[in-house]
Amino acid sequence: MRPEQSVVRHSIVELADGTALAVQESGRADAPALLLLQGQANSHTWWTRLRERFADTHRTITFDYRGTGGTRAAEDKWSTSLFADDAREVLDASGAPRAFVYGTSMGGGVAQMLAIQSPGHVERLVLACTSPGGAVAVERSQEVRRELSQPDPRERTRALLRLKYTPDWFGHGRRSQLLGDPTMTSRAQALHLRVSARHDAADRLGEVAVPTLVMHGSDDLMAPVVNAQLIAERIRGAELVTIAGGRHGFFDEFAGDVSSTVRRFLRERAGDV
Repeated sequence: MRPEQSVVRHSIVELADGTALAVQESGRADAPALLLLQGQANSHTWWTRLRERFADTHRTITFDYRGTGGTRAAEDKWSTSLFADDAREVLDASGAPRAFVYGTSMGGGVAQMLAIQSPGHVERLVLACTSPGGAVAVERSQEVRRELSQPDPRERTRALLRLKYTPDWFGHGRRSQLLGDPTMTSRAQALHLRVSARHDAADRLGEVAVPTLVMHGSDDLMAPVVNAQLIAERIRGAELVTIAGGRHGFFDEFAGDVSSTVRRFLRERAGDV
């Protein structure tokens, strides 16, 4: 399938605590809702180009996490649980109280918590390059941590690209949308790092009661592939797909095949999508 451009509709969801969540929708307005949840320290632009691959079958919904993009929120105690509550508010405000949910990286942690805390809001669940968190999670190596904490921002970016994409990706003049939101404050960046580090759904994944697809790149060093196996073992009936050679950005580098797999999963499970 060749992605086609569709109009992105913007709105704001006001919360009781004063937070204003920036929301974006595209695709068929009458189609089933697909909530897309991006990775740490990224706004909805993470899904640039990718959301178009679902435009003919779904109404895609994204929102900027607290601290990113057009969302305005106090820089306070954030967590995947809080971001999952924000996601629920977005779905309710969008007239989509029950949706398909596709979460990547930290967004996969948010998706896990949404399915646990608000099970009635999740129709089907897709988790990519993510972790169950907690004591069972297998963390990135110290070498990877050092690469990502280099003082030179250009070197950090190069390291991030190497960790997300295979060498083949660089030969096509592509531009990554997965490198973080440059508008974030240093405080917001630190809070997002804490959100990822403190995510812990491991002991509650057995509560996830919807069909779940777990996807991961075999060569992911940011979130080692064993984490996908841990998640799939804990969610009853979960399907596990490993992309050979894929790194942390496999869903972007191999978007054609990966998105087709996601669409197949949603179609075969939903029946009428």
